[in-house]
Amino acid sequence: MFRPWSPFRRWKFLIQPWQEMDWSLLGLVIGMTILGGVMIRSVELNQGWTDWWQHWVTGLVGLACCLAIARWRYDNLLRWYWLIYALTNLSLLIVMFLGTEELGAQRWLSIAGFNIQPSEFAKLGIIITIAAVLNEQTASTIPAALKTLAITAVPWLFVFLEPNLGTSLVFGSITMGMLYWGNANPGWLILLLSPFISAIVFNASIPFWMIWVLLMGVIAWRTLPWVRSGTLAALAVNLIAGGLGHVLWGLLKPYQKARVTLFLNPDLDPLGGGYHLIQSRIAIGAGELVGRGLNKGTQTQLNFIPEQHTDFIFTAIGEELGFIGAVLVLIGFWLICLRLVIIAQNAKDNFGSLIAIGVLSMVVFQTVINIGMTIGLSPVTGIPLPWLSYGRSALLMNFLAIGLVESVANHRQRLRF
Repeated sequence: MFRPWSPFRRWKFLIQPWQEMDWSLLGLVIGMTILGGVMIRSVELNQGWTDWWQHWVTGLVGLACCLAIARWRYDNLLRWYWLIYALTNLSLLIVMFLGTEELGAQRWLSIAGFNIQPSEFAKLGIIITIAAVLNEQTASTIPAALKTLAITAVPWLFVFLEPNLGTSLVFGSITMGMLYWGNANPGWLILLLSPFISAIVFNASIPFWMIWVLLMGVIAWRTLPWVRSGTLAALAVNLIAGGLGHVLWGLLKPYQKARVTLFLNPDLDPLGGGYHLIQSRIAIGAGELVGRGLNKGTQTQLNFIPEQHTDFIFTAIGEELGFIGAVLVLIGFWLICLRLVIIAQNAKDNFGSLIAIGVLSMVVFQTVINIGMTIGLSPVTGIPLPWLSYGRSALLMNFLAIGLVESVANHRQRLRF
């Protein structure tokens, strides 16, 4: 019997390629992008800049790419991941020789009048590569875990030499999160991070450093397959790291030490290295419960906070939207992370699950460090707040990452009755 082509059937036909997508995740990301444009406009209201509409245009381009990727089968990447890895490293290598230098770092490539930051897209490249490698062999053995670390080390080194400490830290968080999800022993991950922590703790408190070294010995004894030799190696590495950290700290210049320690007491240099943090805390505190109102924040409108439209956009949210607005943003990020975990759990294979966890690790680390930086809980680093900070390369990469996760959700197996 002939059935008329109803509007409902026509609508269902149009959305059919995306009908299994996680629309709540996409809606949260779009909402964050819209809010980012609104706050960037408020920051630049008295400066004559127009970055806010560029933020939205980039978001629209990113959304189109996201939807296109979501209907494409993500598992096709398993055939091309080594090529993706090679292109990732090649782009980072080109930056070292042909990149444009700004703010003391050579991180950008100028293409057709646009500055593109390859290190941002390298985050997604390394997520795909690690997911494919761990899909072939889980990190349940030390050789497999070391293979993953060796693969990450090459692009990490290129990014670190730009220099771009913030992005190199993001690489580390992505790798740790994916190794954990890939069945690596948590004790191994702690031992992997222990030399860096030992170097820091040694300069802060010798007694605590000694306790830390002993604790690493216990973890090595309980988790490593070579009990005696592994324990001795863990103790030796942490002892050497502590002494080496003390030596390297002594070689740093005063302004370099200030960058690391001023977040503890920015009033030591209120007009220099501590200026960002002092003004940031004033702005967020001035917002009180409900905020001063959109476009009415004194610290924001009088341009007291440098780079506020990029790394310090959360200060504008805190001042103009208040504690309630800041908490709602935090809840939004929590919901995004929750959806990423659910997609990872329901993925049809390990490759898709690992992709979702890689994106989760990236979003969590960048959010925690950026917001922690604005409220004085972490040192100032060049890590943007996902979907809220201005930055075309970062925003586009975040949408591409969500598109890949949506592809995982869109092509997961469903029970059919």
